[in-house]
Amino acid sequence: MQVNMHEAKSKLSQLAEKVYQGERVVIAKAGKPYLELLPLRDGRRQRTPGRLAGKITMAPDFDATPDEVIRAFEGQE
Repeated sequence: MQVNMHEAKSKLSQLAEKVYQGERVVIAKAGKPYLELLPLRDGRRQRTPGRLAGKITMAPDFDATPDEVIRAFEGQE
């Protein structure tokens, strides 16, 4: 659903309820989509640093740039 800014101001409570029930509401300004209303949901998981530890590996030479690439960047080829 897309509504203009004026309508959004006058019907904010109804629009908020629709968003909370799962409907997508976009507010337009001058006929162009400007912003989207989103519900605040409880129960979002807290980010846990290190949860992928041991699952991601990198090659020992992942940061080694081949000489031909360096020369190409420097304009030597």
